[in-house]
Amino acid sequence: MKKLLLGNEALAQAAIDAGISGVYAYPGTPSTEITTYIQNSPIAKELKIHSNWSVNEKTAMEAALGMSYAGKRSMTVMKHVGLNVAADVFMNMSVSGINGGLVVVVADDPSMHSSQNEQDSRYYGKFALIPILEPSNQQEAYDITKHAFLLSEKTGLPIMVRMVTRLSHSRSGVETGKRELQNNINLSKNPHQFQLIPVHARNRYQHLIDIQTNSRENSENSNFNKFIDGSNKSMGIIAAGIAFNYVMENFEDGNCPYPILKISQYPLPKRKVKQLFDTCEKILVLEDGYPFIEELVSDFLGENKKVIGRLSGHLNRVGELNPDNISKALGFTQIKPKEIPNIVTARPPELCVGCGHRDLFNAINELGKENNDQKVFGDIGCYALGVLPPFNSINTLIDMGASITMAKGASDAGIHPAIAIIGDSTFTHSGMTGLLEAVVENTKMTVIISDNSAIAMTGAQDSSASGRLVTICKGIGVDPEHLKVLTPLHKNLEENIELIRNEINYDGVSVIISQRPCVQLSKEKKDNIKHLLEIAIN
Repeated sequence: MKKLLLGNEALAQAAIDAGISGVYAYPGTPSTEITTYIQNSPIAKELKIHSNWSVNEKTAMEAALGMSYAGKRSMTVMKHVGLNVAADVFMNMSVSGINGGLVVVVADDPSMHSSQNEQDSRYYGKFALIPILEPSNQQEAYDITKHAFLLSEKTGLPIMVRMVTRLSHSRSGVETGKRELQNNINLSKNPHQFQLIPVHARNRYQHLIDIQTNSRENSENSNFNKFIDGSNKSMGIIAAGIAFNYVMENFEDGNCPYPILKISQYPLPKRKVKQLFDTCEKILVLEDGYPFIEELVSDFLGENKKVIGRLSGHLNRVGELNPDNISKALGFTQIKPKEIPNIVTARPPELCVGCGHRDLFNAINELGKENNDQKVFGDIGCYALGVLPPFNSINTLIDMGASITMAKGASDAGIHPAIAIIGDSTFTHSGMTGLLEAVVENTKMTVIISDNSAIAMTGAQDSSASGRLVTICKGIGVDPEHLKVLTPLHKNLEENIELIRNEINYDGVSVIISQRPCVQLSKEKKDNIKHLLEIAIN
């Protein structure tokens, strides 16, 4: 059957067809549509595939490993910075290995369309010593994902599938195949496999090292790595993932005169690389992200000016690849782009009209006029737009959960007032431990949880925090006298300013929950959230 699918949707359909029993993820652009597609799939519902959102990427990956432990196939999905959160289990499960097939999908974001950095997840895969698969188009996203589950069970390792923004969010026709049945529960025959105490972990790590030769051989023989000969040996091209498509777009009918080595499976196939190197005068390396292959090839072949790419300056060192900058690297004449009229120039994002974050920022800014040294530590979510005009309310924005811990450190250094702003979902994702640390030391700081009862920035998915924030904060140990709830509305401005003023002057930890549902939520969801909040407060 042929379907018109986003790259993310093709991958999700492949996972369903590969017989997964569960997908575990936390929303993060550009990966979100993978899990959403499975959640909305009638077949997935019929098969009872687990697809609820996880609290964060670490819990998602650990749950996926638990399902694999039981012998069933599972998938965990995240964006590139989410892998930082899950790195602990990611590195360790390469040592333990898996039981049922386990695929780790990581969507990288070159050019930082919606991210803090451009990190390249292939380095994580190499670090963990596991195979990496990198599709070049939507059809290959489907084919590679189905193959990944087979490869996982064949090697006994988790497999990384690396996507990038343009492939995740572009659409093409995809031929789907037969759907496999889900695995039955079937525990590992090795009772010590998942017991990573040193005596067992040493054996598991030695096993991981021993099978690296097999991983390299699998890559050398992979159908996803192709050597395509060409008549013009003045240059050879190594094109990884989506870069292969960009190369083909530069040649009529895809007829490239240069030899091309298409890379979609790692470890790097050294024999194919050497074949290209031995027959061509120079090698152009094309890859979206860091110069991962370029560095490997240079190391493998020795320091050699024959290898060109991002490191040599023939391609941009930062930002994503596209057919135009590849055209320039190929030496084609560049057509000067037409000037873009002002009416279609880029405009910065802004908070929705009626968003509760707006009224919260207004209150904080009014207090800032009284407190010249007031510092506001922000976090990842819609409210990160408080960094920009017209609010200019937030002084720092680093990573998920950093608002609370940075505010604590700044308070320890003598900054007052030290105010942390964090969203409800980000708080349960990675803010709770920071609050606990502040409570233990009774740090003089104020934490404002801007609760819109949704993971709003990625599409208003359900938040694990909905209706639970008061209970969680009490459980962590926040003094009930300094655990306040306000409603961010313009009519409440003076009342809210007074409440926040009192709490930032308290000599200890105070928490303010600024509660107003996201304007994108349905009335039914808003009413349900209001009911849950009333129960929690009472």
